[in-house]
This record gives sequence, structure tokens and C-alpha cells, in this order.
Amino acid sequence: MVRLVQQVCSFTLIVLAGSCLLAEKPSDVLLSASKPGSPGFLSAELIYSLDNKPTPECHASTIVQTSDGLVAAWFAGKHEKNPDVGIWVSRHDGKNWSRPVEVVNGVQSDELRYPCWNPVLFQPREGPLMLFYKVGPSPSRWWGMLTTSSDNGTTWAKPVKLGKDPAVGHLLGPVKNKPIQLKDGSILCPSSSEHKGWRVHFELTRDLGKTWTVIGPINDASQFNAIQPSILQYKDERMQILCRSQEGVLVQSWSEDGGATWSKVSKSSLPNPNAGSDALTLKDGRQLLVYNHTRRGGPFPSGRNMLNVSISDDGEQWEPVITLERRKGEFSYPAVIQTSDGKVHITYTFLRQTVKHVVLDPAQLK
Repeated sequence: MVRLVQQVCSFTLIVLAGSCLLAEKPSDVLLSASKPGSPGFLSAELIYSLDNKPTPECHASTIVQTSDGLVAAWFAGKHEKNPDVGIWVSRHDGKNWSRPVEVVNGVQSDELRYPCWNPVLFQPREGPLMLFYKVGPSPSRWWGMLTTSSDNGTTWAKPVKLGKDPAVGHLLGPVKNKPIQLKDGSILCPSSSEHKGWRVHFELTRDLGKTWTVIGPINDASQFNAIQPSILQYKDERMQILCRSQEGVLVQSWSEDGGATWSKVSKSSLPNPNAGSDALTLKDGRQLLVYNHTRRGGPFPSGRNMLNVSISDDGEQWEPVITLERRKGEFSYPAVIQTSDGKVHITYTFLRQTVKHVVLDPAQLK
């Protein structure tokens, strides 16, 4: 009980002159990392071992459930931004992860190759498995690509470029975090761009990526520098996004009309060290967030040294339930899904050298 009180207090907001300010030392939340066997923490494993790496570095994983099991992907190569960086995939057979293979790259011609970035896997209710990714020299100049698989990630179709839109330039699809599929079958992709400051927008497709409608951008750099939204849904049909920012906090926006329009971007109650997060709405209606509960700089833990899981009923007040990592090194860019058996699966960058896969039981996370 004392530990829970300490955790909740660490998240308490300090209210001064009507403004909500974050607790003085956000990285003091959860003093030690959780371990498999603790309540709700079922397992943790590396998708491939550090002594058997297919590439020197990797980053930005994504995970999805198919009828054949889990599929994960990430970008990997010599290092981020290097032209040899492609998208790699591993499949889980129920017991083990397969040896990763590169499935797409950024080759443009015999003389030109660009790096790949930020894959996002998504399985629509009907249709093939979709793999969105980006190609280009930098996030301010990249463009979106899409390939599909009709055999749950074993083989992949020829990639296609998503196109352009006057509002945002190159279409990207989901920029880091998974889309949601609406009741009418359309797919709403949380996205963002960096060529005119950090701006959040949405890309909606009703035909599995053949045509697109852009919503937004919903902010500009004079408000917040925000990217990489994740979408949460509520029983009253509201939606919420949580986004990475350069302002030291996760920022948020709300929609009351199915994602057609969004409120002004505002601060959430959670810190952000300019790092990606991911979130989902659990089947029981609660919201689950995976993120670095730290700020940049300062004493350990800071930046991407600590990775946390929190749960909320309302998207405003968040309670820490698991600390996935708390040590020197980079633990970042989580992806999270809930599978048909109710379990929560998280993948994330582990030291920029491999991808870690964690399984939680949300029924035990109170």
C-alpha cells in the first residue's frame, strides 16, 4: 500500500495560480524495474539475442496479431539514417520468434538508396496484413510506403507509394503508432509531419490505402511541437490522442465526432523526454500507456533510461503499474497491442541493438 501511495503521489499535479505543473522530479516514479512474476508481468524476452544480431542497430518496432500468431517489424541497419537501413520482420510461432529477415528497403536505383523508417503493422478486419513504412533521407523529407501480405507476413507484395496531399505534402500513413478501424470499416491513421515544424494530422482511408483523406494538421509550432500520436477511444465515442513533444510533456487532443475534428492541443499530466510512446484502449474500457516517465537531462534516470506502463480510466489521471526498464542505456519507442486472449503485448527498442517483447495480463494491473 505504501508503494502504491508513493507511485500515485509521484504523478500528482502541483496546481499553482490555476495552472497545472508537473511534479518536480518525474523520474522518481517507480524506484526499481518490475520483473516477470510480479503482478501482471507475465514474460519478457529478446526477439533476437545480443550475440546473434542480424544488424548492428535497430529501432522503432511494431507488433500485430494475425491468424497465424504475432508478427513484429522494425527498421535496422548500420545505424539510423544510414542508407542500408531496411525494414526487418520476425514471426512468432507460439513458442519462438523466427530469425529476422529484411522484407523491404529504400533502393531507388543502382546508384541511389535511402534509409527506411518507422514501420507500422496493421491487420484490418478484412483484407491482407498491411505494413506501412517511410523512405527518405530524413523525417522532414521522407514519404510513406505500403506493402501487404496475404500469408500473415511470410511474403510481401510490391510496395506502393502513398502519394501526396496539399495539406501535409507526402502522405505517410500511421507515422509511428497503429491505426484504428472505425465502425464503417475506414482506417484512421495517427500521423504527423516535420517539414514545417512538428505538426499532428490524420490520414483516413476507406479502401485499404488506395485513396486518402487528410484531417488537419491540428497544431502548429507556435502551440506545441508535437508528433507521433496514438489514439484512445471511449465508450461515449470520444477519442483522445497522446503525442510526443519538444516541450517536456506528452500533449493531448480530443475529438467528439469520430475523429473528424480535434480540440486545441494541450499539455497532459505526464512528462516526455522527446521520445515516442504508444497507447491503447483495453477491452475493459481502461486506457493503457507505454512511455518514458522522465525528462531530458538531469540525474539518472532521465531521457530514455526508464520505460513505464500506466493505466487510466479517464485519460487524465494516470496510475503507474509497471516499470519495464530502469538502467543506463536506451529503452524506447514502444508499440503495444491487446491480443484476442486479452493479454497485452509490448515491443520496444532495447539498447538500439535488439527488440524486447513483453507480455502483461491487464486483469492483474490495478
